[in-house]
Amino acid sequence: MDIPRIFNIMESAHRIHNPITPEKLATLGAALRLEAGTRLLDLGSGSGEMLCTWARDHAIVGTGVDMSQLFTKQAKLRAVELGVADRVAFIHGDAAGYVSAEPVGVAACVGATWIGGGVAGTIELLERSLRPGGIILIGEPYWRRLPPTDDVAKGCLARAVSDFLTLPGLLASFRQLGCDVVEMVLADQDGWDRYEAAKWLTMRRWLEANPDDELAQDVRDKLTSEPERYATHTRDYLGWGVFALMRR
Repeated sequence: MDIPRIFNIMESAHRIHNPITPEKLATLGAALRLEAGTRLLDLGSGSGEMLCTWARDHAIVGTGVDMSQLFTKQAKLRAVELGVADRVAFIHGDAAGYVSAEPVGVAACVGATWIGGGVAGTIELLERSLRPGGIILIGEPYWRRLPPTDDVAKGCLARAVSDFLTLPGLLASFRQLGCDVVEMVLADQDGWDRYEAAKWLTMRRWLEANPDDELAQDVRDKLTSEPERYATHTRDYLGWGVFALMRR
């Protein structure tokens, strides 16, 4: 079980696999007013930066689940590096359908709502692990500017304009699902740059080290096209944020 290998290659040097900076991630942790000992479940935990840094800074405990073998390994190493390996655990597995053995105070899916078939299904999945009065964290894209055509949306790696909502539309959708939005931290263009542009050096270094790999041409094609695609489309049109929700 793993994610497609090319994503492991492109993001192998990332600590955060979303367009949010460490500073904004810290802002989010502080904004949630986490109490020591709060239990957090993170579905699609990537390289574990959220769980590990919040365990260090707020004395929370928790579990992360991710399909990438590489990212799960990196998460475990990060926990040791930050001295929180006794407070957090990382499981290599399919987060879709995963339910915590005991209720958690925060249930998160930050940037991987495909595990529940979309936002509504992911909220339903997270609620199965959540204690009464707990907080759901959803990380999700939205349109900063509505693309004029589906072709422009495809340049943002969407299938069509209808794939994402505007920010007001996304917030309204949470209300329609019976949730109060109680906090949010939004990515800015610097966060997007750090997420996207960091892939380019990683791909170049990988190509130099693996010129005969079966994926070398695919990686070369992406390195050639991604900077212009990103600057033309994603950087101007696509937003992203983490939204804290509580059931009404």
